[in-house]
Amino acid sequence: MSDDPLFMLVALACAAVLIILMLGIGSFGVGGKTAHKYSNKLMRWRIGAQAVAIALILLFVWLRGGNG
Repeated sequence: MSDDPLFMLVALACAAVLIILMLGIGSFGVGGKTAHKYSNKLMRWRIGAQAVAIALILLFVWLRGGNG
């Protein structure tokens, strides 16, 4: 499965969601102007990246015959 390009794309999308989430949480922790400027924007980016990741996961399951 690790040589499947779609699986690698799904893994990359999930990693991107995790990185954006950690950056957003980190900016909440900093507080002040940094949090005001970046936190909400990063959480919006996370939602978009998460939607892409979910769509890719569903596509992967559908294309690989995930119905048993």
